[in-house]
Amino acid sequence: MSVACVGECMVELSEQSDGSLVRGFGGDTLNTALYLARLGVAVDYVTALGDDVWSDEMAAAWGREGIGLDQVRRLSGRMPGLYIIRTDEAGERSFHYWRDQAAARDLFAEPGGAATRAALAAYDLVYVSGISLSLYGETGRAALFETLAALRDRGGRVAFDTNYRPRGWPVWEVAQDAFRAALAQADLIFASVEDLDWLFGAAGEAEVLRHRGRAEIVLKASNGSVPVARVLHGTSDTVVPAEPVARVVDTTAAGDSFAAGYLAARLAGLDPEAAAARAHRLAGAVIGHRGAVIPRAAMPALDRPGSGA
Repeated sequence: MSVACVGECMVELSEQSDGSLVRGFGGDTLNTALYLARLGVAVDYVTALGDDVWSDEMAAAWGREGIGLDQVRRLSGRMPGLYIIRTDEAGERSFHYWRDQAAARDLFAEPGGAATRAALAAYDLVYVSGISLSLYGETGRAALFETLAALRDRGGRVAFDTNYRPRGWPVWEVAQDAFRAALAQADLIFASVEDLDWLFGAAGEAEVLRHRGRAEIVLKASNGSVPVARVLHGTSDTVVPAEPVARVVDTTAAGDSFAAGYLAARLAGLDPEAAAARAHRLAGAVIGHRGAVIPRAAMPALDRPGSGA
């Protein structure tokens, strides 16, 4: 099973309590690729980087995590984007971006764009997010959607995570159209109620649930302070709650790691409800640590009794 995640990794500056900044690298689909690799899934990251030292360091770090680099394009004279994370006392984070000229925005541009599209269409499973959609502009999104359609025509599958960030979409109606197109292409949909409310208002859940039966849907929300996943596949409609988390330190990459846990479990043959339980457990471990990427030693044993094995 060949798996690819499409998107952008940026230079990450995380603001500490004393105002100092710690540098790292991060991006939503990159985080998912990393956790997939840690869970034993052979996964490639499909993006564009520059020819600068930070791009070199990013690619080297991905390789150490076991992420495939064959579809990472390197663009001369370009650099990755940058963002700063601020985290409040409740563990909620806010993001501030500098990415207008990031290399990843030209992933589908020529020269090289056609080769990237052909390679991407050959995967068995491709994972994209709402942030991925915001990168490319109208022409790039059209190229992406045509590529995903070609992949599905030959029997491949598409997983889409809504992951809506309003600042990435200057025109709200453009975002709505892009998300509707992505939902129509997706065989597996990860959606949060919060994203859908921001994007579509009161009709948000209906926009996703109209794909019920055609697509497998994981609708994420909270029941009080406990995250829950409503899992819909075929005629089944089940709510899977998360186990309580003792302490929330940083919610960065909670959704990204959830998607990785779910996809890895489904690829291993688990049913959707069991996959959701495993995904909750991984996300619960991630939010107990600062930053998007937790130490390897902190990765949970997802096959323990009661974790959805």
